[in-house]
Amino acid sequence: MKTHCFFLLPLLFLTGFPAADSISPNETRSKKAKLPKIKKENNVLLLKKSNFDRALKETKYLLVEFYVSFSGSPHNLSEEFAEAARQLKKEAPRIQFGKIDVTHQHDLRQEFNIQEFPTVKFFVDGSREDPVDCKGVRQASTFITWVKRRTGPSTVLINSTDQAEAIINADDLAVIGFFKELHNDSVEVFCETARDVPEMPFGMTASKDVHANYGIQKNTLVVFKKGKPVHHEVLEDGKQTTTDLTRLIKTFTLDLVTEYNLETSVKIFDVPVENHILLFTPTNSETFNEIYENYKSAAMEFRGKIIFVLVNTNETRNGRVFEYFRIRDIDVPAVRILNLTSNAQYKMPADEVTMKNLKEFCQSYLNGKAKLHLPSEEIPEDWDKRPVKVLVGKNFNRIVFNKTMTVFVMFYAPWSTDCRKLLPIWDKLGEQYESRKDITIAKIDITANDILSVGLDRYPFFTLFPAGPDNQEVAYAGEYTLEAFSEFLEEQSKTKAEPGKKDSSEGMKEDLSRKDAVIREKEEL
Repeated sequence: MKTHCFFLLPLLFLTGFPAADSISPNETRSKKAKLPKIKKENNVLLLKKSNFDRALKETKYLLVEFYVSFSGSPHNLSEEFAEAARQLKKEAPRIQFGKIDVTHQHDLRQEFNIQEFPTVKFFVDGSREDPVDCKGVRQASTFITWVKRRTGPSTVLINSTDQAEAIINADDLAVIGFFKELHNDSVEVFCETARDVPEMPFGMTASKDVHANYGIQKNTLVVFKKGKPVHHEVLEDGKQTTTDLTRLIKTFTLDLVTEYNLETSVKIFDVPVENHILLFTPTNSETFNEIYENYKSAAMEFRGKIIFVLVNTNETRNGRVFEYFRIRDIDVPAVRILNLTSNAQYKMPADEVTMKNLKEFCQSYLNGKAKLHLPSEEIPEDWDKRPVKVLVGKNFNRIVFNKTMTVFVMFYAPWSTDCRKLLPIWDKLGEQYESRKDITIAKIDITANDILSVGLDRYPFFTLFPAGPDNQEVAYAGEYTLEAFSEFLEEQSKTKAEPGKKDSSEGMKEDLSRKDAVIREKEEL
């Protein structure tokens, strides 16, 4: 090697040193590519659309909080998020935390399917494809556990009884997987479940001594609460899924019956069980103890399938819940089931809150036989006298699916600050299109009227129902300004099908028949 070096020295002097203007294009590009570091605030990267892709490429693991400025990032969440970033700064530098305001970044919201705020997602190896949702995490320690389990082992391997006891007593809740061998489908499902439940320690063992100490003979998941086993779930390959186990385990973060209040509401919605049953009753009534015991007994049978919630009707701070379910003083005690995915409500047909009636109601719902409860306000006498038409459950389908008129609807909640800010803008939009015979601007109070035929979203939300039998409703995803609403309407008006044009498609006829059936069903209620 030295011979080659000496041989090259004379050649270097003969050819001369490269001039400044003879730097190769690649060298020029590399110099230009040296960009300043992305700014941080409290160890969290300050992201925006222009540097988002770059941040992904420069980090192995990136946990990103998406928020909107009008609702802001909850102060506690921001502090916990930043604290987790600080603790992992030296311990795991490959893991970065970032936040981005997507108030006006509708393309990013759509790309990553962000429906609520704040939303936290985990990106790996710079890929924008299929980031992992980090749901229900609000504590710094839980954020740290969550990312560690995503980037390394998700469970602790237990080899002794002492080690098992240490994990079981480390926190209020702990989960241990007992397996005959550590190489099967159930072990994989168990480890994947641990990644989704960072709130509690997870361990697994194939030790015969540990099995014998706890009297376990089959592959079994055991949930421990305050050092004592509270649930045994026998695991069989192919029978349980990660979702099944996550749903079951997280229910133990709640009491068997959880009373609704500001503190518990967050925990209730963090548990990934979409079926909630609510008992509305005053807790100081003479019959409360009997009703509560019946409710609690029924809850034991449906754990992991339905979350049992108690709503004290004497608590004035629960007013919005009463309003949402349209519960009046004369209705209590009342029992409702709410499906969080469809927002569908079901009313227990029996008046008495007995264990038998509760079990029959819950089983009927799970079997798909419970009848939908579809309340509606009465149609106001002046519903069509103003530029913005007032819709209720009883006239909604007849107006929006009339086939001859394009209807742009605002779905709102009267107590929502965001909705109240937008109502004057919506009134101006109604005035702007008041003279148009082919367009109707309308609004509906979604807290007082249940709509069967429309998928609901986080209010306020807006949907356009174009004229014509072959036109599907269009969800509005633009900015909440008069100009943006108007531009959307004009654009949709240009692209809609010509009035009176018929489609011989059988599929479309079936769809139209379905909507007509929905209209008839709703108007009969």
